[in-house]
Amino acid sequence: MKYCYLLAVATTIACSSALAQTPLSAYVDSNGFIDVQKLTCAQLAGTYQEDADALTAWYSGWYNGLAKKHYMDLRKGKVAEHELIQYCKANPDKLIIEAIAVVFKDMRATLGIKMKP
Repeated sequence: MKYCYLLAVATTIACSSALAQTPLSAYVDSNGFIDVQKLTCAQLAGTYQEDADALTAWYSGWYNGLAKKHYMDLRKGKVAEHELIQYCKANPDKLIIEAIAVVFKDMRATLGIKMKP
């Protein structure tokens, strides 16, 4: 009986946390667009994993485009996404674009990459 109670509590917790997630479609404007410069860390951390994957892939492409890079490092991208989500969970009021700058700066420092002034 004790185990049934524990299982019921665990199931309830798992289900309630899954229901608390918000799809990215909730942030779409009347034209079907998401203003990626206004999304907050709370919104990223509170969405479904596949939406977080899609969003971080978009940001990665945006930043690589700005740097005129035409390649993708899948391993580093997954690490960066994980670090971004962890940072966002700790700093929900930050904008995602601000959080990415922090995460990328830390990753470059760890890898010994120096930026041109």
